Amino acid sequence: MEMTTRKLLTIVTEAALEDMLVRDIENLGARGYTITDARGKGSRGMRDATWAPHANIRLEVLCDADTAHAICTALRERYYDNYSMVMYVGEVVVLRPEKF
Repeated sequence: MEMTTRKLLTIVTEAALEDMLVRDIENLGARGYTITDARGKGSRGMRDATWAPHANIRLEVLCDADTAHAICTALRERYYDNYSMVMYVGEVVVLRPEKF
């Protein structure tokens, strides 16, 4: 069984950005992604998802280091100044590395 290291890029942001983010990450080389609803509290206050304008999503991408870096750089430049967004990258071990 082949096990290979990849990056897990996690983006937590406003749900209103979903369509634009999907387009951006696909254009930057992501082969796939997972999106889930998210809620919590941070520097911009409580985000509880009970009212659509306050909804958050968590978008996760498994990819190589270059793709993770390209996505982080582009999203930071495009969205950080005007939207609630947190990004973090971790290292994970995957099976079937050709998928990522």
